Amino acid sequence: MSAQKLSHDENWPRANTLFSDGSGTSDFALIGIPAHKSSLSPTSAHLTPGAVREALARYSTFAGSTKTDLSECTMVDLGDINDPDLAEGEARVAAVASNLLIKHKLLVAIGGDNSITYSLARGLWKDLSNVGVITFDAHHDLRDGQSNGSPIWRLIQAGLPGKNIVQIGISDFANSLEYSKRAEENGITVISRAMMRSQSIEKIVADALSIAGANGREIYIDVDVDVCDRSVAPACPASVPGGISADELRSAVRLVAKDSRVRAIDITEIDAALDTPDQRTIRLAALLVLEAAAGVASR
Repeated sequence: MSAQKLSHDENWPRANTLFSDGSGTSDFALIGIPAHKSSLSPTSAHLTPGAVREALARYSTFAGSTKTDLSECTMVDLGDINDPDLAEGEARVAAVASNLLIKHKLLVAIGGDNSITYSLARGLWKDLSNVGVITFDAHHDLRDGQSNGSPIWRLIQAGLPGKNIVQIGISDFANSLEYSKRAEENGITVISRAMMRSQSIEKIVADALSIAGANGREIYIDVDVDVCDRSVAPACPASVPGGISADELRSAVRLVAKDSRVRAIDITEIDAALDTPDQRTIRLAALLVLEAAAGVASR
């Protein structure tokens, strides 16, 4: 069912109505970065930003658990960055991003594949040496080269200290021994999927924020949705059975967004063309956008 066919109730405003155009300052800014050409496997992730925006129409503006009405926030949609792939595209992303943190409390980027983590973070901060990064991901993303498997390694090479990085949800049989060693050698804190089973998501997030945001560092959050169990993220090509739940990821995103040190969040690795007829992965991504907005509204 398309957004145009959904019912109308003036007492039940839809979340897609929250956003004004991209001019001026805001509490929350949304941007699409539809990168897909450097992916390790063929993907139609460039279709995802539009699909997520459409899915926002299925949700309201109100989070009853915290009595948060997002209509009280200033929220803007900056549109999509055209052709964000490869060297020229990455330079274009960095140029667009360069002044966004001056105007907006929190920037949320919808990918696109995970390569956008490098180009966006590189544009937001000229000096990465005092920036923290938290990833929610089944994979280390420490490969060599330029792809959706390399953004964290590229950030380290660009000056981001490994000790400032926390990786949450790293899965068994989704990484190699070599890249596990690379994470350890560079001082990255790894909270594996197995470790998560004995800790609450609240504690995991609190510990991650403490490490990544030590000494008041600003923090970038990379949400690779393939950290979730494949049953709830079938449109993520690399999601595996046994990943975290949709509820855990939604809770984590709201928790990190509440922290004023968190300045940007990306949502990546969804191929809209692979989703199930009920659009469960795209709908999860739309809810992650809203959870992030609810978090910043609580600051």
